[in-house]
Amino acid sequence: MTILLATLNARFTHASLGLRYLLANMGDLQESTRLEEFVIGTKTTEVVEKILAHKPRIVGLGVYIWNAEEAAKVVAVLKRVAPEVIVVLGGPEVSHETAEQAIAQMADYVVTGWGDVTFPKLCREILNGPKPLMKIHAGVQASMNEIKLPYAFYNDKDIAHRTLYVEASRGCPFKCEFCLSSLDKTAWPFDLDTFMAEIESLYARGARLFKFVDRTFNLNIKSSLRIMQFFLDKLAAHPEDPVYAHFEVVPDHLPDALKEAIAKFPPGTLQLEIGIQSFNPEVQATISRKQNNEKAADNLRWLCEHSHAHLHVDLIAGLPGEDMDSFARGFDHLVKINPHEIQFGILKRLRGTPVIRHTETYGLVFDPYPPYTILANNCIDFATMQRLVRFARYWDMIANSGRFANTLKLILDQSPFANFMALSDWIYVKTDATHRIALERLTGLVGEWLRERGHDAEAVTAAIDSDYAGQMQKREVRLKGAAEHARNKAKADALPQRQARHLAA
Repeated sequence: MTILLATLNARFTHASLGLRYLLANMGDLQESTRLEEFVIGTKTTEVVEKILAHKPRIVGLGVYIWNAEEAAKVVAVLKRVAPEVIVVLGGPEVSHETAEQAIAQMADYVVTGWGDVTFPKLCREILNGPKPLMKIHAGVQASMNEIKLPYAFYNDKDIAHRTLYVEASRGCPFKCEFCLSSLDKTAWPFDLDTFMAEIESLYARGARLFKFVDRTFNLNIKSSLRIMQFFLDKLAAHPEDPVYAHFEVVPDHLPDALKEAIAKFPPGTLQLEIGIQSFNPEVQATISRKQNNEKAADNLRWLCEHSHAHLHVDLIAGLPGEDMDSFARGFDHLVKINPHEIQFGILKRLRGTPVIRHTETYGLVFDPYPPYTILANNCIDFATMQRLVRFARYWDMIANSGRFANTLKLILDQSPFANFMALSDWIYVKTDATHRIALERLTGLVGEWLRERGHDAEAVTAAIDSDYAGQMQKREVRLKGAAEHARNKAKADALPQRQARHLAA
């Protein structure tokens, strides 16, 4: 074996689509190339030991915002114990501001941008000569028809135990400045017939959980409808063995034909990730985000009322020009629409994104370490931003978890943002923690806070007991369903656990 492709994934259940693209496009080097995935949190020396066990001449390492610091440690140790091994970096984290990064300085070569063509070419030059003189190699963007699709390189263990990432297109035509896709000129689709054949093959091999990473799945409605019909056909043919799909869509572009297709999906089979980010038109203009807020809100309401899709809607705190009052209004507006989950994110400065141009005007201060979260701006000071960070964490634990469906109504009442911020501040004072709070303790804290706020003690107890009973019932349903699936030799994990909680809420 000559070449090892490696990365550190955020979780075991994640499978690296990027590495599989590289492997699929290695050409004559494919037989001498292997793939090895690790999980962040693994001891650095263990990662290096397993890398070197393959006896590689070249290690291609995928670097992302979530693994940047640990990847740097891996490269540092690898170059100390095996300096003869050539390290080639790639991935979004090292594709911008490359030269100033310590990990890039330690590595032998860096491929920026698309690596499908450039990485194999670089490997041939390293192995066969002439030796490349430049350290940084700008990735060549090949024609979409020239890129070999990677899905055959999901193995049986991946299919059985991991989320399968797929993409019908790359790129995005929108220019939202906090997103790396803002650097794209447009979106580029893969040949749809070829892509659908690959998805069919994955399904035939047993794949049932597909996460599309297309930045804007509903950009080409004709293609979207064909892909959705694939899943609907499988659901109709085998309702006892359901398939599950996740798409990222823009909220103000849901024509009737797409709504009709979405409405056909039964519960537990479709998740839509929908980026709102901000309802403030001035903030949207500042970050070059085009969005019809009225149409977006109407479409969200329609999805809530007329579909079984699980809605995961994003807001971002800390955007330039948005103060606490503006964000609170947007948050309250979204709560009233009542999607299943509101993903409360904090602005991050992804390397290469244009949002940095607002630094001086809006006083943007970012953490210098990954994931480069905003620390303060001229509207929100550091202490307040930390309160928002804690709010986001507790919101995930209480609201998005689905474990407090009835109690959450008492918490939010008529002022969702203000009330949950008060609860967040109170929990932090009581616990001095945002992680490792046991569910039993969290439940007790929520009940205590509600009673302190003057809520009727019996009503609080009834809501908490109802949520607890619901969790036990849902657990029994999941266990029963798992047993039935096992007897039928079907997948017991076809429905993501967190979505299952919301379905039964």
